[in-house]
Amino acid sequence: MTRVAQVFQQTVSESRMAFMPFVTAGDPNPETTREVLLGLRDGGADLIELGFPYSDPIADGPVIQASYTRALENGVTVQQIMDLMRGLKEESLPPVMAMVSFAIIFRHGVTEFIREASDAGFSGLIIPDLPADEAEETAGVARTAGMDLVQLIAPTTSAARTRQILEASSGFLYCISVAGTTGARTELPEELSTQLKSLRAASDLPLAVGFGISGPDQVPTLAGIADGVIVGSAIVRQLAETATPAAASAVASSFAASMKTAVQQANPSLPR
Repeated sequence: MTRVAQVFQQTVSESRMAFMPFVTAGDPNPETTREVLLGLRDGGADLIELGFPYSDPIADGPVIQASYTRALENGVTVQQIMDLMRGLKEESLPPVMAMVSFAIIFRHGVTEFIREASDAGFSGLIIPDLPADEAEETAGVARTAGMDLVQLIAPTTSAARTRQILEASSGFLYCISVAGTTGARTELPEELSTQLKSLRAASDLPLAVGFGISGPDQVPTLAGIADGVIVGSAIVRQLAETATPAAASAVASSFAASMKTAVQQANPSLPR
């Protein structure tokens, strides 16, 4: 059983959702990211999604695009991100998922990138521009390395494509709450519940909802229908307003703690 699967096994047994924040690696520098990751750990994050900055964001809204730009302008590299993670291997981080474009992986070589990511301490991959019907090789290499390959599924995904995504996925399903790009929203669509119930009937994989979750107030709307909550833009925006690594760590810890409290209080027994 992978570390990601272990997290969801535990949270389901506790009748609560998992909380997974997204942050950008190297925004504005690796030193700050290190402190942010430690702050998220201290605040109780169950998993962490760490974005590899990319010049052509695939589904990222303006807040995350801006964070990618800051990191790239300050010269962050894939090797720096790997070194950063490797330096945290003794810090008892929760499982960290690499959110990374397949273009970056392809440039390094699929086997080499996944081997290095595993050695650095990543527990899984989220590759938004890797179609499920082209994921067999990557999924196999990840499985051999003991990593999960998480697939994204949107409200507009067809039935045929949904079957392909379910076959290619491991760890959990990344359920996009709304069609469009990432970004904090005040309300979640009414049809999200129907989508999640349909996926629940089709798969045993945990369902984690992202795109549009802005904070603790939205957590109760997912109680009983989702296994996890992913927040990106809301926390990245707050981190962008900090001036020092220590301040960024404090913001990360506080945000994670508020979300952890929300998922602990909101969730009734999940229907299985």
